[in-house]
Amino acid sequence: MSQEPESREEAIARLNRSASELEARNRPKSSQTLAASAVVSEAYKIIAELIGGVAVGLAIGFVIDRFLPTDPWGLIGGVLLGFAVSIWMARRTANRLMEKAKAEGIEAKSIPFDDEDDDWERKA
Repeated sequence: MSQEPESREEAIARLNRSASELEARNRPKSSQTLAASAVVSEAYKIIAELIGGVAVGLAIGFVIDRFLPTDPWGLIGGVLLGFAVSIWMARRTANRLMEKAKAEGIEAKSIPFDDEDDDWERKA
């Protein structure tokens, strides 16, 4: 039993439907996907600020110890200074992100207290 060949218009309509279904499947689900990737990006930026500040402080302390007779103290001071600067930078970035979220009307969700973590104290 042979099928009748479909007309050219029917074939084009079928291909257009298939293309639109494929496009709908491949489209991002919502703007939450984009927002989540932006949040992850900002989190990596804060981590980079923390690590970078300590690394730069370490390098500065090493250079000071290399050219001045302050053998361990330049390195110690450089690391402490780099740590302080990195904390300040991370805090500044976090404050900027909180202000941006408030301006967009996004409220932070409260995390409920979890009593399950205290079970090991009762068992002992």
